[in-house]
Amino acid sequence: MSTETAEEASRQVNPVLVRAWRGAWIESVHRGAFAIADASGHILASLGDVGRKVYPRSAIKLIQALPLVEGGAAVAAGLGDIELALACASHGGEPEHVSAVEAWLKRIGCTEADLDCGPHAPSYAPAAEALVRARKIPRRVHNNCSGKHTGFLTLARHLGARLGGYDELTHPVQRRVTEALSELSGVDSAEFEIGIDGCGAPNFALPLGALATAFARVADPSALASPRREAILRLRAAIKAQPFYIAGTGRLCTRIIEAGAEVIPKTGAEGVYIASLPTLRLGLALKIDDGASLAAQCLVVALLVALGAIAKEAPLARAFLDQPITNTQGKVVGSRRPDTDAIEAALSAIR
Repeated sequence: MSTETAEEASRQVNPVLVRAWRGAWIESVHRGAFAIADASGHILASLGDVGRKVYPRSAIKLIQALPLVEGGAAVAAGLGDIELALACASHGGEPEHVSAVEAWLKRIGCTEADLDCGPHAPSYAPAAEALVRARKIPRRVHNNCSGKHTGFLTLARHLGARLGGYDELTHPVQRRVTEALSELSGVDSAEFEIGIDGCGAPNFALPLGALATAFARVADPSALASPRREAILRLRAAIKAQPFYIAGTGRLCTRIIEAGAEVIPKTGAEGVYIASLPTLRLGLALKIDDGASLAAQCLVVALLVALGAIAKEAPLARAFLDQPITNTQGKVVGSRRPDTDAIEAALSAIR
């Protein structure tokens, strides 16, 4: 059996965790896996193959921002909550996001041309439409990762390292990122599968269970040495203080924080979602096999409800536990629902 075939076969063992209904008929099913871990590295609850490596994509941006804070670069550059939240963000390219990134670049003596991330249209539809009306093209600062990349540039400046190629795996910035992810996940960096993210930065495939462990240690960094512990607490505080800048208007990461949940959530491309739960001292990580982001959103809310981080009666819970599917007339024609029975059964061991 080829490696590719074996990989595809392993995914078939994952359970169906989300179903999309159209009328009374199931139109789509989404298989996946999730893991919930504590800071000691114990997997407390899981479903599916949590030992299979996945690319976390943008879900690890807080970890990618750790070297910026723990090395003193953030203080030296005078960064506040907005900039630190943007360093961890997949922002929507709204005017406030763009202007904050531009001001940050200017502060460190850089320009948009120094960003290695390419341009793409804002994911926030009104911002994208405004560009079209103004007959302007998307720029690099509209890239959802432009805050992360500006953070990389800030660290490179502080280290006295070259700015060009800051997103190369051998650059001092990325070496520090790799080390931070290795320590938090408990996985030797030599075991990472290396890929290139959509923004051009390295991304690192590691087991889903290890990803949950990493974010459990973000939730509970008490066993980590300072300044890493303090850097985690600083980034968590910035995200909580400025949830708009971690995602944007109407986006789930922002909505979870604005709803008052004691959660640091972060989405990643291709059906990945993570969350750190400081009150419970837990981390969770999930991956929808077919990469469906709407199914990942449905599942992460279901897990947060099952863990008690979001009240079942809260509007956010109601919106995602039975997520309406509408047609172009605005009529509800179906719904997307997580398998709450399977989730409850999996989590019963940690209650």
